[in-house]
Amino acid sequence: MTATLLMVTGVKAQSLQEGIQDLYSDRVESAKAVFEKLVASNPNNIEATYWLGQAFLKKDDIAGAKGVYDKALTTSANAPLLLVGKGQVDLEENKMQDARQRFESALTISKGRKGDDPEILNAVGKAITEVYDHIDKKGDINFAVEKLQAASQANVKDVRLKADILLNLANALRKQKPGENGGEVFKNLVEATRIDPTYPVPAYRNGMLFQSQRNWEMFVEYMNTAITKDPRFAPAYYELTYYYMRVDVEKAKQYAQKFKESADADPQNAYLEYSMDWALKNYDKAIAGAKDIIAKTGGKPKPKVYKLLADSYVAKGDTVSAKQYVDEYFAKEKSEEIKPLDYTLKANIYSAIPGQEGVALQSFLDGIKSDTTESGKLDILKEGIELFRKKQQSKNESALYAKLLEIKPKPTINDLFYATYANYKAAQFGPAYDLAKRMTTEYPDQEYGWEWKYNTAIMLDTAKMDSLAIPAANEWLTFIRKDSAKYAAKFPAVYGYLVQTYNKMKDYENTVAYLVLLKDVTADPARKESLQSNIDQLNDYLKKLRAQPKPAGGTGSAGSK
Repeated sequence: MTATLLMVTGVKAQSLQEGIQDLYSDRVESAKAVFEKLVASNPNNIEATYWLGQAFLKKDDIAGAKGVYDKALTTSANAPLLLVGKGQVDLEENKMQDARQRFESALTISKGRKGDDPEILNAVGKAITEVYDHIDKKGDINFAVEKLQAASQANVKDVRLKADILLNLANALRKQKPGENGGEVFKNLVEATRIDPTYPVPAYRNGMLFQSQRNWEMFVEYMNTAITKDPRFAPAYYELTYYYMRVDVEKAKQYAQKFKESADADPQNAYLEYSMDWALKNYDKAIAGAKDIIAKTGGKPKPKVYKLLADSYVAKGDTVSAKQYVDEYFAKEKSEEIKPLDYTLKANIYSAIPGQEGVALQSFLDGIKSDTTESGKLDILKEGIELFRKKQQSKNESALYAKLLEIKPKPTINDLFYATYANYKAAQFGPAYDLAKRMTTEYPDQEYGWEWKYNTAIMLDTAKMDSLAIPAANEWLTFIRKDSAKYAAKFPAVYGYLVQTYNKMKDYENTVAYLVLLKDVTADPARKESLQSNIDQLNDYLKKLRAQPKPAGGTGSAGSK
């Protein structure tokens, strides 16, 4: 009888582990079937019940998970795993205080003579981490990291549990400081693989880490490693399909077939097929296919189906239709699943709609914020800058240049020049002047800073014309006089401006001085003659002015009339 009991227990344990493996491999329906079978045979199977609730959560069926945990807690009110599961549901429902109380209760109840139970520490950290994202920030991610670090330091003999703790810790660290904890994340994932070499998820997560860094060589390597550990690991086939769709369509088709063979039967699996139609520019076919998925799922497809529709309509030039679907995508997709390029898709769509330029700009800024790499941020900025430049939306262009200069460690002269020019076109002369001034400091041997400091000073200096513009004009003259032959064409405009400015100020001494200089650089004989006439008239006026007796007790000055 004992042998039989051990055999049955072993079968159940194996089945539970198979269900968990299916869940991690995105075979959610298969996993759910395993857990439901185990619960049906033993309603008091706490582990199977916990994982059944997790399967519902994986499907974003919060109500389903809540039903599972509420029912089980009526008979097992103090089961720590069930309390953690219900706490995760509370987080999803924005009941932060209720969730925290359940987590604390689960930890207290499970605490033994040797301290906290690492399995419950892991479950609590996992629950918070899976719900938390950098936008909604449901739950305390620092608390999650604290509990997972404690679990990682415990004496855990179960290698899969130990590896899972490190996997969840890596995920929590990633979410705690996006773009900053990469080294720690990588280290924990590598350690998880060392502890349990058969576990495919850490390798997959490392692949996704390198995907976020756009290190495609390492991304492919780690995805293939995950497949080696589990030839039916569907998430890796999915990501490789999507990657090769852009570089090798035939290879993409092979991985898509592998995904289909490894995943649960689901009408949404056809998404990859229709995505390849998009990659091959068969946009009408992609649109028809995506709409077919929506119909077959009763209007509840995965959000990425809406993104495929938006992408396809944009490619066809139909931004009106694209807007409907990109809005659906952003409304239904989880914040952490939205990729930086999704924001640029939204920006491109909204930029084509009159009056929606502000939404387009904010979408680019959101994309920059969500990208964790400097190169990725700069790619988004360049796309946005080019788009706004073509549409002559200089204010938005200048806003993105401001971000570019903030992100780029060493802006080039071109970066500073075009940022200056964008502000100038947008009539934002103060920022343009400051940027031009920065050019003169960082690139003093280049002409652009001096010229545009002068150009912007003219636009700013309308009230008191000698405060900015005249000094800037003289600095510009100092620069171009270093190579008079090269900059010969620049002199007439500057001298002409100074003539007009001093004349308006009734400073006729300087007016004459710059008229003489202007005449010297003028080639047209008629123009020279006209300038000389002006010089003669002003000199005559100045002679008469000087000959006048000074008023008693007054000081008098040239141009005081």
